[in-house]
Amino acid sequence: MKTVQLEIRRFDKVIDDVAKAVREGRRLPSRISFDSVEALWKILSPRKMELLQAMAGQGWLSIREIARRVDRDVAAVHRNIQALENAGLVERNEARQVRFPYDQVHVDFFLHGAA
Repeated sequence: MKTVQLEIRRFDKVIDDVAKAVREGRRLPSRISFDSVEALWKILSPRKMELLQAMAGQGWLSIREIARRVDRDVAAVHRNIQALENAGLVERNEARQVRFPYDQVHVDFFLHGAA
């Protein structure tokens, strides 16, 4: 099963992890990092999560097919898919189809009290 991990992690820490993995000749797990919880939730609204769930493990789909699967307006789905594409969560092919190339999402972060 192909999993992507979504995490809250500073950009400099992500770069450090990538550099270390390259030096050691190892592959990192699939991760998408956000610099804050707010940034993560902006991208992963309940409506966008619904789209990812409908697309998980399904291969290439048209926007119209995705909208049909979630029973939503095509224009609204298109806007949400664009946001997910900009965040690197979905990909688009030359036929304008999109896919979420993972079977599942693991979200990993801690919430800390205000300083």
